[in-house]
Amino acid sequence: MDHAPADKEHIANAALGQGVGYAIVLGLGGFFALGMILTTYILKRYNREVQTSEMFNTAGRTVKSGLVAAAVVSSWTWAATLLQSTGICYRYGVSGPFWYASGATVQILLFATLAIELKRRAPNAHTYLEVIKARYGTIGHIVFMVFGLVTNILVSLMLIVGGSATVNALTGMHTIAAIYLLPVGVVAYTMVGGLKATILTDWAHTFILLLIIIIFALTTYSTHDILGSPSAVYDLLSQASARHPVDGNKDGSYLTMQSREGAIFFVINIVGNFGTVFLDNGYYNKAIAASPVHALPGYIIGGLCWFAIPWLTATTMGLAGLALENNPRFPTYPDRMLDSDVSAGLVLPYAAVALLGKGGAVCTLLIVFMAVTSATSSQLIAVSTICTYDLYRAYFNPSASGKKLIWLSHCFVVGYALFIATFSVGLWYAGISMGYLYVMMGVIISSAVLPATLALIWAGQNKWAAALSPVLGLICSLIAWLVTAKKKCGKLDVACTGSNMPMLAGNVTALLSPIVFVAVFTLIFGVDKYDWKSMMEIRKADDHDVVADEGLDLEDVQGGHEETAAEFEQEQANLLRASKISKTATVIMTLALLVLWPMPLYGTGYIFSKKFFAGWVTVGIIWIFCSFIGVGLFPIFESRATLARTTRNIIRDLSGRGSPKSIQAQNAIITGQKTSGDQTPPEKLPVKEEVKSA
Repeated sequence: MDHAPADKEHIANAALGQGVGYAIVLGLGGFFALGMILTTYILKRYNREVQTSEMFNTAGRTVKSGLVAAAVVSSWTWAATLLQSTGICYRYGVSGPFWYASGATVQILLFATLAIELKRRAPNAHTYLEVIKARYGTIGHIVFMVFGLVTNILVSLMLIVGGSATVNALTGMHTIAAIYLLPVGVVAYTMVGGLKATILTDWAHTFILLLIIIIFALTTYSTHDILGSPSAVYDLLSQASARHPVDGNKDGSYLTMQSREGAIFFVINIVGNFGTVFLDNGYYNKAIAASPVHALPGYIIGGLCWFAIPWLTATTMGLAGLALENNPRFPTYPDRMLDSDVSAGLVLPYAAVALLGKGGAVCTLLIVFMAVTSATSSQLIAVSTICTYDLYRAYFNPSASGKKLIWLSHCFVVGYALFIATFSVGLWYAGISMGYLYVMMGVIISSAVLPATLALIWAGQNKWAAALSPVLGLICSLIAWLVTAKKKCGKLDVACTGSNMPMLAGNVTALLSPIVFVAVFTLIFGVDKYDWKSMMEIRKADDHDVVADEGLDLEDVQGGHEETAAEFEQEQANLLRASKISKTATVIMTLALLVLWPMPLYGTGYIFSKKFFAGWVTVGIIWIFCSFIGVGLFPIFESRATLARTTRNIIRDLSGRGSPKSIQAQNAIITGQKTSGDQTPPEKLPVKEEVKSA
């Protein structure tokens, strides 16, 4: 399929020039890359953060809850989070944003329990696949490695395909150029700073993204000359419902939670997102990087803060698009948007242009750039870690040195970026959009969710149930998906296979069929009696050769300390307590988001009154401000002491009042070698710090 005409059309209608596109993609990407390179240098110079293989891939396992939350929010804020949710709102009204947000928040909340179990069962793991290998051996490991890598590939493709389509629509920059240039800055800072740079950049990106979402919301519901209040938006949505009522919505209204197609999307969304959280090594990376006492609050805060991003973004921009599409300011006026453009994620940029003109286009370009690059960085580290530890070290060189592992990690980061960009070009030529990939991902990967989860929480799952259930579930889901499409449309093209009913059949079959297969294989081969000991035997990499080049001992650098038996016992006790808390808290919050809040509105078919709609919007705006505090300001507050100390050290160094070695020595006395900008303060680890200080 030739996309050149579409590109030419976007060049003609682009709100911004191609120069702006290149300036943001290359200029801003380069700015963040240089910023993270400088930050990595400062951490090394003043905090002894030598880039060992462990630091590169695990960030020293000492990240605090605020940065963990910011990293979770950033990793889960894809291009689809902003673009797909807004498109769903445009199609189904107010129900779409809520179904998108709630259907993708519960996975993060539930994953908190899995994160705790991973740290408790396998404290030295680098990936969740190492845990699979330790428990089930080679066959199970290979099966889950394939599903894990496919998950990362699908997520990466959605990021690049959705991001490049938006860049093209707003600036006229050629789609292929955007595909290859978007990852350039990401690759640079990921190679230099590893997971630590990824997490710090996640915070910066999330900070900017939340500010722009707040600008959009306040403009739409407070200051805009046409909209400017919830009341005005409500009136225009009522008119839009009369002009083109929504099939399957209560009375065709955009202002009701009772939406048949919206509910179908909700099921597809929640099923597919179980796969992209529970099988994405990027989320396990964040869990591994977190300090033991910070993993649980990090994921809970992250999940709750993330909810407001798709909910308010889509409720603002999707509804603004519906309200303004009958106005000459809207890019497609006097026509409605094409379904293909909605699927490509163009509702948000078009609504932003109608709302704020070129300023809206720039803001959209910025938030999509932030979402794409920060989540892409997470994917680069996730795949690099799998290839380094689960492929190379597991099967080719078990005794690989730290230097070798770092070098390979860099190679895998670059190689994977090139692979994804090239694959994205192929999808562009084939006419596969971000929206299609989003609803299809669950069909491909979700059959591995249940076996992967049971590997960490149930001692009874045997190796055959773990290894064979995902494969058989995938076969069943593909059959259900394609047969339903064939019966519904009589043909298997992109439009039919991407429609709601075939995707619903495939997604549900993928997630639920392993229940049957696990039960059958348990009956055939018996209940396993796993003792969890082999997971404890996973070892860290040997980085002595890396720190020797710096003239240091491994105990002298961040993340290099080996735990004593007493420290380990204390850590296990803390994690066991966190595990109990997480199971209770996440179940309560999941029930609230999936049942207690939305179901009464859905079941009654209530059409929002003007006052109720105003309250609905107000709650969303308050929530986004709370999210800004939680993942924008709280990480700064949490690390205020270290930030102040590092600033003083930089001033001392520049003024000649202290050398880096004397500054490091003083910091070691003050902090016990356990704090950096995002690490556990010394009071959290009294035994460890007393031993090291002595």
